Amino acid sequence: MRILSVVGARPQFVKLAPIAQAMKGRADHVIVHTGQHYDALMSDVFFEDLGIAEPDFNLGVGSGKHGHQTGAMLSGLEEIFEQVRPDWVLVYGDTNSTLAAALAAVKMHIPLAHLEAGLRSFNRRMPEEHNRVLTDHAADLLLAPTEVAVDHLKTEGLAARTVLVGDVMTDVLFKTRDLVKGRTETLPLGMDAGNYYVSTIHRPDNTDDPDRLKQILRSLAELDKPVVLLAHPRLSDVAARHGFDLETGAIRVSDPLAYPQLVNAVMNSAGVITDSGGLQKEAFLLRVPCTTIRPETEWVETVELGWNVLVSDNLSALTAAVQRATPQPTEESPYGTGKAAAAVVSALAGPR
Repeated sequence: MRILSVVGARPQFVKLAPIAQAMKGRADHVIVHTGQHYDALMSDVFFEDLGIAEPDFNLGVGSGKHGHQTGAMLSGLEEIFEQVRPDWVLVYGDTNSTLAAALAAVKMHIPLAHLEAGLRSFNRRMPEEHNRVLTDHAADLLLAPTEVAVDHLKTEGLAARTVLVGDVMTDVLFKTRDLVKGRTETLPLGMDAGNYYVSTIHRPDNTDDPDRLKQILRSLAELDKPVVLLAHPRLSDVAARHGFDLETGAIRVSDPLAYPQLVNAVMNSAGVITDSGGLQKEAFLLRVPCTTIRPETEWVETVELGWNVLVSDNLSALTAAVQRATPQPTEESPYGTGKAAAAVVSALAGPR
């Protein structure tokens, strides 16, 4: 069995790591990197730190407008699919790389499997929402991470193609958590454990409007502890364009961290402030309070269990949300026990 994985962005590299490990001895695994994230901290370092083999193909597409980027990927992927002739194309999450690979596979009649299927924000302003919905409806096999995701797919008439496998991000997070616990890791910018927040801000809804971005930065700057702002290239570019100084008040700017260092930073923080999807869930799994600057979340369990608070329209509520009391402890494990990757490979190997 030959399985071709298509990845292109930082969160996808994390999801790829346990899948690549689970494939060993069970399938011929070909890795294609579209180059959607292309600098070392967003790409190369992740492959090294997570023990993933060098990609078999790298399209080197780089950044650009959605249509241009997706089109360039589609063209390059068609050529690779023709050369490799996989039994399955496996796509991850909700990026332009995901959609491009899904379109290429469907056009060429290659079976398509979607990892992290069934997630929904129900926010049609998000490009990721369109990507994930279109990919789910094109896919032959829907690998759902949670019961909530399974229910979404049933509602959309896709139950027959759906398998509940658990969340592969949980696999790699638990492994990385245990790894960093066993060694000495420095904290970012010389911070003291428990006395800082970790923040990432990059979504267009929070960065494209300069007034909104200014308000978010002002709120972060006024918090009661230092805020380690891991500056995604998009945020740095937007801030420079509008003449905003990111490092103001409580904010301390850092480059994005390699995954083990990110996990260590979150584990030792007083809380997380983000608009990322994956980081919300990672904070929950590490039992660190999270405040999410979005009106909705795909990971509704984090909110229902009290470890995540959404702040959107009323940004003046951000300070109180971040500085709230520690949530009630929970033993709930809605994202699985860290064995999702093996379930994914078994689903791919099963009868079609």
